[in-house]
Amino acid sequence: MLVREDRAWDYALGMIKVDGLEPSQEMKELIEREKRGEITMEQVREALDRKYKMKQ
Repeated sequence: MLVREDRAWDYALGMIKVDGLEPSQEMKELIEREKRGEITMEQVREALDRKYKMKQ
């Protein structure tokens, strides 16, 4: 079963919540911006890379 693009994030967040987890407020804001078309998925990835990438 395919999930419409605008519902993909809702599905993903639901799967995370099944495990009793909750995304950060920052992640929720990135998701909402991507849903509205303000940023691309690549920009979401870049933001997460900047935040979580380990310094070498």
